[in-house]
Amino acid sequence: MLITILVFLIILTVLVLIHEAGHFFVAKKLGIRVEEFGFGLPPRAFGIKRGETIYSINFLPIGGFVKLYGEDSAGGGKLKVESGKLKVEDAQRAFFSRPVWQRALVVIAGVVMNFLLAVFILTYFYGISGVQTPGDKVFITEIVKDSPAQKAGLKTGDQIVTINSEKITSPSQLVSVTKQHLGQKLALRVLDKSKKERNVEVIPRKNYPSDQGPMGVGITSNVITKKYSLYQAPFVGLLEALKYSWLILSGLAGIVYQLLVHAQAPKGVAGPVGIAQLTGQFVAIGPLAVLSFVSLLSLNLAILNILPIPALDGGRLFFILIEAVTGRKVSTKFESYAHAIGMAILLALIAAITLSDIIRFISGQPILPKP
Repeated sequence: MLITILVFLIILTVLVLIHEAGHFFVAKKLGIRVEEFGFGLPPRAFGIKRGETIYSINFLPIGGFVKLYGEDSAGGGKLKVESGKLKVEDAQRAFFSRPVWQRALVVIAGVVMNFLLAVFILTYFYGISGVQTPGDKVFITEIVKDSPAQKAGLKTGDQIVTINSEKITSPSQLVSVTKQHLGQKLALRVLDKSKKERNVEVIPRKNYPSDQGPMGVGITSNVITKKYSLYQAPFVGLLEALKYSWLILSGLAGIVYQLLVHAQAPKGVAGPVGIAQLTGQFVAIGPLAVLSFVSLLSLNLAILNILPIPALDGGRLFFILIEAVTGRKVSTKFESYAHAIGMAILLALIAAITLSDIIRFISGQPILPKP
């Protein structure tokens, strides 16, 4: 349990710090003054000032933050004038005084960093360690007693090569072909464990127990390790990251649909407690599994943050884009209220999901619904 908590805190901190580092480096590059880069959340334990920026260690060891000069909670800005006189160069280096495109870059930089972290991890898998993926061979892993498969003489370990001369390359294809011929004789060509070929005839049942299937077999595909050259791997990693991002967006759309249309709590959604529990499961599998989990979490963080929800980066970007289109800044007061309401709603959702996680954990229910 202690290792799980420690790994969970490290993962969370790394993801948030990389996110904040995006804001930090882009702001520095554009000449915007960064007042503080904090490790952890306030209150501050101690800090070291290097140049104009304070690098701090804070008492809450979760995540981090970047404080920009001239950026308030609304995403607009205000400056404290200590001597009663504001220097022109100071005003020019404030976040709110910069052009729209510069503020937009600073805001989306965190999202981009989280996305690039996922691409980097996926590139490592595809270019160095390799990724295990289903192959194009289908094997029998289980024979149900008194089933058509047992009566036909099929054995565990047999590879099903063809059905009615159609080459079988995946378990889903085998299931589909079988269900198209219920009650009809199927001609199977199989290879046994010693690679000896034989022909078998099976008649799949029309009526069968739901946990057995028409033929009464358990099946799986072989596993192959995919590995690409070092110059191909980054492109593959990028494509995989885009594919997973689309799946995440689709999943979020499904969650919103469930909430708004059916007023049902979505299944398979985890908060901090649920993610910590999942972390423990990946830790038990091994380091590579944890690394894969980090890439998925980083993509989730990127997608959630880019959504146009007040209090998130996407919400701030939305108000900046309104300014770009209309040529006028959104009222600071209105934006401040919008972000406050957005934060309240987000905190309420997190609290509700956390409560659900705790109840699920106590009752021993799985985090994700079984297929």
